[in-house]
Amino acid sequence: MRHTIGFYGAGNMAQAMIAGLLNAGFYQKEEIYVYNHRYEPTLKKVEEEYEVRAISEEKTLFEQTDLIIFAVKPAVLTQVLPQIKKYLTKEHLLISVAAGVSIRQIAALTGPQKIIRAMPNTPATIQQAMSSISPNELVPSEQTQFVVEVFNSFGKAKVVSEEVIDAVVGVSGSAPAYVYLFIEALADGAVSEGLARADAYEFAAQAVLGAAKMVAETGKHPGELKDEVTSPKGTTIAAVKALEENNFRADVMKAVEAAAKKNHEMSKDT
Repeated sequence: MRHTIGFYGAGNMAQAMIAGLLNAGFYQKEEIYVYNHRYEPTLKKVEEEYEVRAISEEKTLFEQTDLIIFAVKPAVLTQVLPQIKKYLTKEHLLISVAAGVSIRQIAALTGPQKIIRAMPNTPATIQQAMSSISPNELVPSEQTQFVVEVFNSFGKAKVVSEEVIDAVVGVSGSAPAYVYLFIEALADGAVSEGLARADAYEFAAQAVLGAAKMVAETGKHPGELKDEVTSPKGTTIAAVKALEENNFRADVMKAVEAAAKKNHEMSKDT
């Protein structure tokens, strides 16, 4: 069964997913409906850039679509769910990408509904997202699979238990920011050694992209791949030693733990 799709929210994450869906050809622009809570200029921008169906009344979104992606901040989600409850039917499948708001909390505000928590990241724009999919018990397996296909269209998606979503946020949802910092630091080091800034970013970004694809496509353990490029008394082992002396791996682990902890704390606050 193919669902009509609507976005409640038109911010950066919604735009990334819309761009991914359109670039992949999974949905056509006239098949995507978008409603934005309060801020009209953002909705206008999305309508002009992506030529999707921008609508001004939230009621219309629920009348015209049966798969609704809530791409809003956690505080906004908990505010709007009681308001839209009157528009919901048993046919609606609700997908939340808001960090820190559990399925239990969503259901408490909407009543019994088919609910999926999803955690994509912004590389959806270039069809390279990594997304987790966590359905509640009311979602049939075929609908879960359809949602996986939707999210696969702009990257890769995997069904996981909601119990591990804090870890997903730390290792994937927030991770693009860590990688951007890493690329920037790599480029700064290269500039310090005399490479032009534009060249430094190009070399650093491609090195990170290539290394990531080696892990994803070879199936080898990252440690094994690291060993393959660390020759005795070579340049790479000298760099690895410097990173280890400065707690590189421990600091990255702490970053993942900090993001996971924050997501868990947010679920208590909402």
